[in-house]
Amino acid sequence: MTARLIMKLRVADAVATTPEVLHLGLVHPARPELPAWTAGAHVDLRLPDGRVRQYSLCGDPADRSRYEIAIKREAAGRGGSAWAHETLAPGAFAHVSAPRNNFPLDPGARRHLLVAGGIGVTPLLAMARALSASGADYAFHLCAPSPERAPLLAAVRTVCGPRLRCWFGSEGRRFDPDALGPAETGTHAYACGPRRLMDAVQEGLVARGWPAERVHSEHFEPLRDEGFVPEPFEARIASTGQVLHVPADRSLLDVLRGAGLDLPSSCELGVCGACECGYRDGAVLHRDAVLPLAKRGSRMMPCVSRARDAVTLEL
Repeated sequence: MTARLIMKLRVADAVATTPEVLHLGLVHPARPELPAWTAGAHVDLRLPDGRVRQYSLCGDPADRSRYEIAIKREAAGRGGSAWAHETLAPGAFAHVSAPRNNFPLDPGARRHLLVAGGIGVTPLLAMARALSASGADYAFHLCAPSPERAPLLAAVRTVCGPRLRCWFGSEGRRFDPDALGPAETGTHAYACGPRRLMDAVQEGLVARGWPAERVHSEHFEPLRDEGFVPEPFEARIASTGQVLHVPADRSLLDVLRGAGLDLPSSCELGVCGACECGYRDGAVLHRDAVLPLAKRGSRMMPCVSRARDAVTLEL
């Protein structure tokens, strides 16, 4: 595995923003500034057993003295959130990667519509901070079961002010994509939260005439398709002409490593975006949860994605 910059950061503060969500402030024990990042970025949190989890940064991108993340305890999760809740108290240390951004604000947009569901508020809060600081035109839609179960609600209210519109189930208010209005020129929508919310936003807006490339989303959950049966295929390296056989029981990333082509990688579940590479031709079977539709015609994630018969990689 190719190393991405990993830092040992100290937990400066840990606050329960809801009964299920822990809000952490992380600082470097010796350096006054951390690597720069942009709104929408995430970091990898490395667990003691070597597993990796991705968490979006929710603080102020202009403040390089600290990173802020919020972690929801998932009772039915894979153990990472439980470890964080039980371990990351003030004074504890955590191994955290440099930020990566697979969910950026579109620099050409005239207006931004942010839709957050539950813990999906984290990258969108950072976006709201950046947009407020630049004086950009935006609106923030926050969906949660109730105000008491809305993570970081106080911060969202402070940052967004009158731009915030809350959709709380306890008040009988359910989000509807119609609330975002028509696809006006230069308007982009960003959604983060439960899969059903993001599907409602993506499918709802596209059905209403929004161009797919102006509807953005992020969800740190591997694609689940228990019926998928991997088959072998050939991978051609464009720069050398070398042809690699990818057996059904190995990933393309693993085969590339074996051939001495060591791409960056991290989660190897198709959610972090670290191993993204280009391809020139071939029928790629995309099995990641991170690449936007606009990039799938030329980019792929070799940790989980495969090809039908053959693919030529831009390596």
